[in-house]
Amino acid sequence: MNGEDNDQIPAELEDQESEQAEETVTEEREAEADDNETVLSEYELNEVIENLCLSKVDEFIMLGYEHVSGKDIWDCVSDKYRKTGVPPLHQIVNDILSLKSTQFMNWMTLSVYKGAQF
Repeated sequence: MNGEDNDQIPAELEDQESEQAEETVTEEREAEADDNETVLSEYELNEVIENLCLSKVDEFIMLGYEHVSGKDIWDCVSDKYRKTGVPPLHQIVNDILSLKSTQFMNWMTLSVYKGAQF
C-alpha cells in the first residue's frame, strides 16, 4: 500500500516468535537434564561425603587443627541428623562445607563431656 511490502512480519511479532522459540529450546534442555539426572549408589554417595569431609580436614589443618579426621568431621555434621533423619545430599554438602572450626571445637568439647571416645 504505501510502498511497503505486505509480506514482511512486523518487528514486534518477530521478537515474540523469537522469544517463544528460545523458551521452547530452554524447556527442552531442562527436560533432557531431568532425564539425564544421575542417581548415586550408596557407595558413591559415601565416597562423595568422605571426600568432602577430607577436604574440610585439609582446611582445618591449614587453620592449625592438626589432629582432625574425616570421621570426626562426619560425626560432628551427622550429629544433628540423629533426630531429624538424613537430609537431601545438597543439605549434607552445605553442612560439611559451611562447618566452622568453632562449631567443630564446641562439638568436640561436648562430646568429651558426654564421654565419647576419640
